[in-house]
Amino acid sequence: MTGPQPLQGIKVVEFTHMVMGPTVGHILAGLGAELVRIEPIGGDRTRTLRGSGAGYFPMYNRGKQSICLDLKSEDGIAVAKDLLADADVLVENFRPGALDRLGLSYEALSKANPRLIYCSEKGFLPGPYENRTALDEVAQMMGGLAYMTGQPGHPTRAGASVIDVTGGMFGVIGILAALEERHRTGRGQKVVASLFETTIYLVGQHMAQYAVTGSPAAPMPARVSAWAIYDVFQTKDEPVFIGVVTDALWKKFCDVFGLDELWAREDLRENNARVAARDEIMPQIRELMATMTRDEVVAKLDGTGLPFAPIGKPEDMFDDPHLAQGGLEDVTLDNGTDVRLPTIPLEMAGQRIGSPQTLPSPGADARAVLEALGYDEDRIAQLQRSGAVGEPQ
Repeated sequence: MTGPQPLQGIKVVEFTHMVMGPTVGHILAGLGAELVRIEPIGGDRTRTLRGSGAGYFPMYNRGKQSICLDLKSEDGIAVAKDLLADADVLVENFRPGALDRLGLSYEALSKANPRLIYCSEKGFLPGPYENRTALDEVAQMMGGLAYMTGQPGHPTRAGASVIDVTGGMFGVIGILAALEERHRTGRGQKVVASLFETTIYLVGQHMAQYAVTGSPAAPMPARVSAWAIYDVFQTKDEPVFIGVVTDALWKKFCDVFGLDELWAREDLRENNARVAARDEIMPQIRELMATMTRDEVVAKLDGTGLPFAPIGKPEDMFDDPHLAQGGLEDVTLDNGTDVRLPTIPLEMAGQRIGSPQTLPSPGADARAVLEALGYDEDRIAQLQRSGAVGEPQ
């Protein structure tokens, strides 16, 4: 089945690698845009990353067509310009000036196609740092996110490429806003999202805390919680997170776990009083949780309205019963392996976005893309003989 296609008819050309830029394209393609991904001859090297990078390509490059071009050749650049002549959106995330030097700057392309929306995903917005090379981890370290994540004195990056992905999401927001503005003006524009400023937006709550209180925010593992019970508890087997975030939920929590003595104490009925008494309350709660299994704790909490979470691992999500209801989509990798990967976390008009996807092998769609441009067989053969267009692999 095919999910909603709100961007059907929007043509996107993508010059990207790694995570941030491909995230933009993946979301646009998932929303129904027609997306052509331009890779170097032989394919994007992101395809062959190992270790923690092994999942980058299959996660963020579904639903795209692939053509491999030699952008150092006149013919390769000519093909790229033909693709962009009637494109709605260009997405790129290479170093500042990389596409400009190839004659593919916004200024040059918008002369031929004034409706073009040109999305650049960069390390920094304009300022003293704008020409630095940035990565997700660089931005997390510079912007305070790693400081807030790790133990005091031990900055630790978040456990996923959160800045790459969120920066890509901001790029999509900018593109959608530019498309809406184009309805009124008839003109496209350049949209720039960045890693560093995305990080600053995410840590803005801690900046605001400092502005409000005058005290610097402590790293999350050392923070003073706003609630007395807001922590991970070890059961007989596996840990569980529980949060008691209102006074009404405090009563519910005491009822569920038979904590009559704690509920009887009127001095603990208000949240701030419980926070002040946290060192007294928490040992009792930890001792209680240690007498039950995780499943027993979850069974008591489920349906109560109390926030809770068994501590999941990424590999557990493949078999999660909730995600089985549309949270994962079937994907065929370029080696023919069938897997299930997370779909875009949206529902529109009562339908989930996900649908079966195929990950393209390098240059797999070259002929179809060139034929759509009106190239005849002789022209396609000449481009492939010259090496300007890569043969499908």
